[in-house]
Amino acid sequence: MKHNNEQSADRKLERGLQNRHIQLIALGGAIGTGLFLGIGPAAVQAGPSVILGYALAGVIAFFIMRQLGEMVVEEPVSGSFSHFAYKYWGTFAGFASGWNYWVLYILVSMSELTAIGIYVQFWWPEIPLWASSLFFFITINALNLSSVKVYGEAEFWFSIVKVVAIIAMIIFGVYLLFSGNGGPQASINNLWNDGGFFPKGLLQSDGQGNYQGLLAALALIMFSFGGLELIGITAAEADQPEKTIPRATNQVIYRILIFYVGALIILFALSPWKNITTDSSPFVMVFESLKGFQFTMFGKTIYFTSLIANALNLIVLTAALSVYNSCVYSNSRMLYGLAEQGNAPAILSRLNKNHVPVLAIVISGLFVAICIIINKLMPEKALHALMSLVVSALIINWLMISVVHLKFRQHYKGGSATTKFPSFLYPVSNYICLIFLTGILGLMLLTGMALPVLLIPVWLVFLYVCYMIVKSRKNSTAL
Repeated sequence: MKHNNEQSADRKLERGLQNRHIQLIALGGAIGTGLFLGIGPAAVQAGPSVILGYALAGVIAFFIMRQLGEMVVEEPVSGSFSHFAYKYWGTFAGFASGWNYWVLYILVSMSELTAIGIYVQFWWPEIPLWASSLFFFITINALNLSSVKVYGEAEFWFSIVKVVAIIAMIIFGVYLLFSGNGGPQASINNLWNDGGFFPKGLLQSDGQGNYQGLLAALALIMFSFGGLELIGITAAEADQPEKTIPRATNQVIYRILIFYVGALIILFALSPWKNITTDSSPFVMVFESLKGFQFTMFGKTIYFTSLIANALNLIVLTAALSVYNSCVYSNSRMLYGLAEQGNAPAILSRLNKNHVPVLAIVISGLFVAICIIINKLMPEKALHALMSLVVSALIINWLMISVVHLKFRQHYKGGSATTKFPSFLYPVSNYICLIFLTGILGLMLLTGMALPVLLIPVWLVFLYVCYMIVKSRKNSTAL
């Protein structure tokens, strides 16, 4: 069994991701379907208080990223936290965390491809979801079969587009709000006028088994933060991981405050929250609703047309493509790391002349292609079903990161040495994360997402059976 995967990764994977790539990959990881489309269902459930929910979940995400960042800076390897789970917790933990991560991003890939189809239907409603999914599935996978530099460069420009766009949208939204040019419905009072800041309370039932309120929306909110741990996956191909990883990790909290909390405040102020629906982007909807207004800027009368809404839809499409692009990258590198550990077929660790694990990309792509079938059979329910499964897999990952980090600190030089990038508020932040994430699972049981939670023990048992099969084969090969 190959366990010295750090040396193998350094020898085989090309360190082609420069500082600007890592920073924009990390920055772009905060802006995807969770921000642009996932906000709709969460806002319908909680109203303006969803802003507080994103801030709270963002703090937990920051804690998790600091815990992962500390381990990655010490040991920048392929496989990221699967390697750490394997080394500091045990062989099954490493096996389970790696395969759970891979499955998680297969599901995220499916969600993003589904969202891409929804965005395309904004312009061309007659195009079925599966057709858009298939087109962009082929395009993005073809891009990732090139070198890691091509992936990094593509993700750099994807992120530039959506970061500039979201900042411009916030600035323009502030202008519309405070200049009076946003129409009669635009007012900061929208944050509390229509039922208060907590119009549906923290958690309340409608008497028919359905729950609403801030706590009910937290599970949907968590979906938005899946992908931040991509920072750890890039470590093996980062040019200077000891410098770039801490910078990118520390920016997480600022990105959350600007891109989630800031954007949501503007969104809810520009239009009453009851206008938001679950099946479209609230950002596009709000600006689309303003197209009948005109406003004055620099002494000239400007007519607000649907051009802004079309531009925003292009931006959210770019965001979804960016996240899917990162999913293809991260899944292939996780499979590569698992193969290096001996927990996946060795053939998946083979690289082409450009140092790209081609077979790992192809195998991951074949599973993601199931999404096209799902979108063909159940287009109306596909996104919600995939999002709920993603949340369960994400919580397993984050729980394991927090536990592994505790074990890492206990084992690292006897627990007495100072690491290069110590996590924030260790070990208190670890216990806060564990309590919060366990609570999310409990809330999912109450709020109509019980099936993904109930499937967790089934999934873990399945992983254990697979692990025992792999272990027995390793032992028989060794003999």
